[in-house]
Amino acid sequence: MPNIEIDGAIHEVDGGQNLLQACLALGLDLPYFCWHPAMGSVGACRQCVVTQYTGPEDRRGRLVVGCMTPVGEGLRISLKNDAAKEFRADIIELLMTNHPHDCPVCEEGGQCHLQDMTVMTGHTVRRFRGKKRTHRNQYLGPFINHEMNRCIACYRCVRYYQDYAGGKDLGVFGAHHHVYFGRSEDGVLENEFSGNLVEVCPTGVFTDKTYGKRYSRKWDLQTAPSICVHCSLGCNTTPGERYGELRSIVNRYHGEINRYFLCDRGRFGYGFVNSERRILQPELRGRQAISPDAARELLKSVLEPAEKVIGIGSPRASLEANYALRELVGADRFYTGWTESGNELMQTVLEVLRRTDALNPTLAQIEQADAVLILGEDPSNTAPRLALSVRQAVRNAGFELAAKVGIPHWQDDAVREVAQDLRSPLFIASCASTRLDGIATDVFRGTPDEIACLGFAVARNLNPKAPAVRNLSASLKDKARVIADALKNAQRPLVISGTGCLDKTVIEAAANVAKALQSGGKALSLVVPECNSTGLALLSGHSLEEAEKALESGAAETVLIVENDLYRHAGKSLVDRLLDRAKYVVLIDHSRHPIAGKADLVLPAASFAETEGTYVNNEGRAQRFFSVMLPGAEMQDSWQWLRDAGAGNWEHADSIIAAIASGIPGLKGVADAAPGAGFRISGMKIPRQSQRYSGRTAMRANIAVSEPKQPVDPDSPLAFSMEGAAVQPPAALMSSAWAPAWNSNQSIIKFQAEVGGHLQGGDPGVRLLESSGSLDWFAAFPEPAKAAKGTWLVVPQYYIFGSEPLSSGSPAIAEQVNGLCVLLNPEDLDALQTKSGDALELQFDGQSTVAEAKSDIGVPIGVAAVSFGLAGSEGIDWLTRVPIRKAAAEV
Repeated sequence: MPNIEIDGAIHEVDGGQNLLQACLALGLDLPYFCWHPAMGSVGACRQCVVTQYTGPEDRRGRLVVGCMTPVGEGLRISLKNDAAKEFRADIIELLMTNHPHDCPVCEEGGQCHLQDMTVMTGHTVRRFRGKKRTHRNQYLGPFINHEMNRCIACYRCVRYYQDYAGGKDLGVFGAHHHVYFGRSEDGVLENEFSGNLVEVCPTGVFTDKTYGKRYSRKWDLQTAPSICVHCSLGCNTTPGERYGELRSIVNRYHGEINRYFLCDRGRFGYGFVNSERRILQPELRGRQAISPDAARELLKSVLEPAEKVIGIGSPRASLEANYALRELVGADRFYTGWTESGNELMQTVLEVLRRTDALNPTLAQIEQADAVLILGEDPSNTAPRLALSVRQAVRNAGFELAAKVGIPHWQDDAVREVAQDLRSPLFIASCASTRLDGIATDVFRGTPDEIACLGFAVARNLNPKAPAVRNLSASLKDKARVIADALKNAQRPLVISGTGCLDKTVIEAAANVAKALQSGGKALSLVVPECNSTGLALLSGHSLEEAEKALESGAAETVLIVENDLYRHAGKSLVDRLLDRAKYVVLIDHSRHPIAGKADLVLPAASFAETEGTYVNNEGRAQRFFSVMLPGAEMQDSWQWLRDAGAGNWEHADSIIAAIASGIPGLKGVADAAPGAGFRISGMKIPRQSQRYSGRTAMRANIAVSEPKQPVDPDSPLAFSMEGAAVQPPAALMSSAWAPAWNSNQSIIKFQAEVGGHLQGGDPGVRLLESSGSLDWFAAFPEPAKAAKGTWLVVPQYYIFGSEPLSSGSPAIAEQVNGLCVLLNPEDLDALQTKSGDALELQFDGQSTVAEAKSDIGVPIGVAAVSFGLAGSEGIDWLTRVPIRKAAAEV
């Protein structure tokens, strides 16, 4: 590690860094704009200039750009030199000549990186009195507001959107001081990570439109550490509350998972918490309201006799809620809410992760892969943040080439110039086109059976001990050989698969590929459906088909459902039969869905924003989330309703977490996911409100002018107050970052062990799954079904907006959701004598589903990719062959 001298002091720094990064890692304040730790250096703004000296005798030095200068042994620099300070002040003053004087009304005010850097350089008086250049703002869709007059031309937005996230429709136009950052015309930003522009932009050019509709200053938001509920990756988030309403979601840094970025579903999908679909009070069938006390007594009575009650859990309910249900009804009467095939899928995932000899990677480790095979999964829609990591992984070949010619990895523009179109190998096998196709080395389209066969063939090419595959076509053999060669030559090969195809043989094929790889750096990542699918699978439970049998036989009479819309996990006919055979149906949930209309008793549950709990993500990491606001007067946590019904005598969240850790072998470490409710710093709790939080009396002035006592939270070490420990808490309890002189999200650098690395003290969560390396070969090869004339194999087509139920309750997301559609190969559309936009009728089990036809050259002939999770998809029997015809015109 080299030693460098900064303003007369000797510091030891990490080699391979640039000066700006080294200074920030040392805790020094050096202003910057264009540099970003995830995107490297381009030297566009010149704001991080310092003075570099050639030796002890050099008294004058020369100005160098910090983000473009590598550190080296004996380097001497000054941040405080008058020439450097004057240069940085001049840069700010020049930027301000066109920047509007609108801080008091700008939504970035108080959390603006430009404000911070302006103050840091000492620029407090504007001398320029000339006319400022102005721009026309654009409509960019329901997520983002555009205010181009605030732009300082740092180029962060286009570097992020185009180079990092792969977007095509946002660019820079013009020249000199008349550059314009936007689209060629008004329209919705097409990239699924567009919302990160809000945090990437150091000014107020791009702001959160959903937040702007119910705006509060950053310091007036009550916040808490939380976990995204919209997929299985477990991205860390910070929800913000004001006046009892959830106002925003922003990224909460986690060095192993999401790091600096969220997908748009995770950022803007919070609107369901404020939705009219919320269940606010206990109800009887027909939405007849009853009191909470009456509901508790009724719940106890309908749960007698206990042996006649079955409980159906949920992959989106917390570990605590599912465990409480399991304790209430007993393990032998606990059902997961999945069908037999769904249960089988998740148990296959657990078996593979527990026994594979491959690394179960974090998203940060996925970004280091130098060859990737995606087998049967569409991560851009099922696990979007993972797809963003894959986009970074394909750049590794370029980084390696740049390193050979002496270019450091942080020299972003130079690395891209050397790399050109060079990419690490990426192979995609899927049932339809994906957003990653444009960066793929090769793609394969097939049915789930054919995708599995390809995977098994790749494994056989990698290792002759792998079971052989029969009846492979010559083209499939060639493709398997090419993929195997690329993976074999990689040092860090990665296989990505999951439950997206709804076929366990695809997962087994991926496991075989991972086992066949010889590299010590090999990894296998499996995507699962929902935020707590892994946690639910670790509890184990029976299938919905078994639940139906129990009701049919009379072994059960009452069904207790917790946070689950069963129509999303099973066919309509199965769910209808199950509910019809139950004498009494109880639903505990926070949002209204079709099951609520069929339940005899509906109990209002708290959402993720109003409760504490634990989710286990796809890698098996248990993470705690905390309430940012209190639930409504007649709501309570799902596990508390179940506790009141007799599930246990847990007084607080710590009690049930301890019970889970001691009662379920696979969940032994869950108590270590975050500090318990008794945690204190110098005897104080951690405040949810900032020290500048305002209006605690004024916001209630219509009720009383005195300030009430702040609510007490017995379930966490967080306080619903601005009073508390004003020091850095453990990472699992840190909802937002703030440091003196750093009010923007860039302040996170003050809390990282190294800039862009892990958080100080370690990233939140605890890994529960440890692999034994004992997984044997899977040998049950599927026989690809032959196409029957006049029928199509129905496979799921996922969409980032619409396929996940909770986010669809957000108005901004709802604007982006299309209707039910079926993707067909153009040749199949011709055979049906139809075209894109026409209505098609699909026949399932005597029932018909009507969907809009869309052409996709990526869909194999004989396959129909139908929207998954959208309204109208409830009756679809996936992976079956069905007739399709043009729907009759409405009269």
